[in-house]
Amino acid sequence: MLLALSLIGFLALAASIVVRWMMRRVDSLGRIAPFPAISVCLSLALALGCAVPMLVDAWVEHRLEGAASRIAGGPVQVHCQGFGQAYVDAGAELGYVAWGPDGVPERETLLKFEPCGDLRAWLWSTKQNPSLDQVVAVHVLTHETMHMVGLTNEAQAECAAVQRDAQMAVALGASPAEAQALAVRYWTEVYPRMPEGYVGGCGPGAQFDEGVPTPPW
Repeated sequence: MLLALSLIGFLALAASIVVRWMMRRVDSLGRIAPFPAISVCLSLALALGCAVPMLVDAWVEHRLEGAASRIAGGPVQVHCQGFGQAYVDAGAELGYVAWGPDGVPERETLLKFEPCGDLRAWLWSTKQNPSLDQVVAVHVLTHETMHMVGLTNEAQAECAAVQRDAQMAVALGASPAEAQALAVRYWTEVYPRMPEGYVGGCGPGAQFDEGVPTPPW
């Protein structure tokens, strides 16, 4: 929102400079004032500086939505938290899906500022050696997607996500080998350290084992 307001402000400033020049282009002696190119170009450059990150964020959200929709089996919406929202956000969760009045999760999720940044970095990388934060960020998208398809139990949603992390990574552009390596890293390095309520019933032949083709175990 802050970037959008700044973009509008700088464009309005450039327009006002041009309008002011046009109204005073010729003085009382008939002299033509030079076009304020420096001021206009500076205003447009600042507007462009605001537009570029907005376009990048839109591209990232489009990629995330496409991948999540593919895993969900239908359209879902993914939004990345902006810096202004993150500044006033005291919540510890990395992603969030709202529940409707009927208790059914909405098909829309908000990913927090940091995991969205990690996802952006991973999307632009070779995907061969992701950081652990990037591994977690991909999983957060998968986990919230499991909520969007209707899973409300955290342990079940977590296990369903663990079993689909490789599918999500492929949908986001990783090779099958890179995707499987990412899923295995989450399963072996992160899942065992998850808090109570998110673990249990997950593993080969366990309660939430769905027998999907690419489990990490």
